[in-house]
Amino acid sequence: MGETTLLRSRRFAPFFWTQFQGALNDNVFKNALVILFAFGAASSTLSTDTLVNIAGGVFILPFFLFSATAGQLADKYEKSRLVRLVKVIEIGVMCIAALGFARRSVWLLMTALFLMGVHSTLFGPVKYSILPQHLREEELVGGNAMIEGATFVAILVGTLVGGVLVSIPGWGPTIVAAVTIAIAVSGYLTSRGVPLAPSQAPTLRIGWNPVAETLRTIRFTRENRTVFLSILGISWFWFYGALFLAQFPGLGHALLGGDEHVVTLLLAIFSVGIGLGCFLCERLSDGKIELGLVPFGSIGLSLFALDLFFAARAAAAAPGTAIGVGEFVRGLRYWRIAADLSLIGVFGGFFVVPLLALVQRRSVPAHRSRIIAGNNIINALFMVVAAGLGVILRARGLTIPQLFLFTSIVNACVAVYIYSLVPEFLMRFLVFLLVHTVYRVRRHGTDHLPDEGAAVLVCNHVSYVDALVISAVCRRPIRFVMDHHIFRIPVLNFVFRTSHAIPIASAKEDASMKARAFDEVAKALGEGELVCIFPEGRLSGDGELSPFRPGVEQIVRRTPVPIVPMALRGLWGSFFSRKDGAAMRRPFRRVWSRIELVCGPALPPEGVTAASLEEAVLALRGDAR
Repeated sequence: MGETTLLRSRRFAPFFWTQFQGALNDNVFKNALVILFAFGAASSTLSTDTLVNIAGGVFILPFFLFSATAGQLADKYEKSRLVRLVKVIEIGVMCIAALGFARRSVWLLMTALFLMGVHSTLFGPVKYSILPQHLREEELVGGNAMIEGATFVAILVGTLVGGVLVSIPGWGPTIVAAVTIAIAVSGYLTSRGVPLAPSQAPTLRIGWNPVAETLRTIRFTRENRTVFLSILGISWFWFYGALFLAQFPGLGHALLGGDEHVVTLLLAIFSVGIGLGCFLCERLSDGKIELGLVPFGSIGLSLFALDLFFAARAAAAAPGTAIGVGEFVRGLRYWRIAADLSLIGVFGGFFVVPLLALVQRRSVPAHRSRIIAGNNIINALFMVVAAGLGVILRARGLTIPQLFLFTSIVNACVAVYIYSLVPEFLMRFLVFLLVHTVYRVRRHGTDHLPDEGAAVLVCNHVSYVDALVISAVCRRPIRFVMDHHIFRIPVLNFVFRTSHAIPIASAKEDASMKARAFDEVAKALGEGELVCIFPEGRLSGDGELSPFRPGVEQIVRRTPVPIVPMALRGLWGSFFSRKDGAAMRRPFRRVWSRIELVCGPALPPEGVTAASLEEAVLALRGDAR
């Protein structure tokens, strides 16, 4: 389902616009408040810098205090009701803010800011845990991409609108108050269209001790190792982003000699890049959680931060230089900076969207909201550390370009560490590269593959990368049964081991290996997994099907599950096939060629034979080899 269709769906559209207006309101209010403090328009004995720094801490404090409670509430209660309650709270908070603006009261405005932090804290776990309840698995990446992209657009628009409105002579704060209340009311009206999302843990007893529940929530995030490491990856993205965003005023003003409009333009370029990356991620994912984009994203984050180091040094202005947006746009040396910032944003979208979808998909539903609350706590902690580290490094004498270089190097180290702990990310990256650089893959009939439950997939065997192509196209993980010689091929072996492929040998070669393989297949099917076998038992030597061996009959007799016939088309004659001799001897054969995977309807296990499956696969393949 595309973005346009998803936005017309009642399952998604009301929630999308509700969260967009919430993010917009957050940033209209926060930026108006910061500018009000910065220009001394609020009565206080504290300095401007002190007020601005206190404001940042006041907003983020609720994430540490109340995220655990917010996660419990989102797991225990029906979520659309919670969404409406949060929107009612937002209206009340904006009324307090309006009173603060009218009286120029720092105390009232700080109270409203703290309560907006509470509002965001309560909404966070609902925001991400409601998506898996309303969206199908193939829509989950697209939904997350739209939410993340729209959030950064809301941050940008809210920052601009808040700054422009509060600067209106005489009436600025009053106009901001009216606009924020109007947005809050509009958000509540939109929230009334959010469909029901039943409780995942209705018997849960709420614990109110913030320290104990925060520790318990963090423990929930650690139950699934892949989920926890994905949360650390998401938190690192926010660390990276917070460190970068904090340097924008210095980059635009002190280094490039730009005015406040140049700083705003840099923020706009970065935000649009992230939004574009989120939407491109949905396109490249093709309806599944494509973990291969995560390493791709991390590579881009390091490379373009490194290039920004060189670009920023080259574009540094002489003392006393002042430029506006016009000079920035006309100066070619600034274009490189703009390109780097936008591409950092794009690759950031590639990095974070699949991780968010993975956390939602692999979290236990009864704990999902609390796991997302734990994610929010860790995110907030990383952002606070990023702010502190940025201050320390700048105080130690690091220039802004050197800070970009530092971020680039550390990001590369973090990426290598995470991918060494979870090789699945790197494995999916290799598969992603294969099917997006070597081949162009079309799929037909993949809706015949079951969304859940066990099944045996049978396919013709044309090349050494058949398993990789199939796994790249299918949304669910697949356990492949393959000849042990193919299993041991360098590089491919890493992919096969990481995807838990099952090596097999003939009884003549190694009877014990064959027995272990059949036992492992039975175990996988018993646990509801998909298992794919190539019943020919060897690679095709002429592009045609060899007779199917009877092992498939033994598998379904032992574990009766549906069988889905599949056929690969177009791989014969490629670098990885045996056309004209041994495979992988003639590089660049049929690079960027069109290949297809065709799936037929599932067949019942009763009465199935190797010969009938061979006929079904041959019919799907047709004349295309």
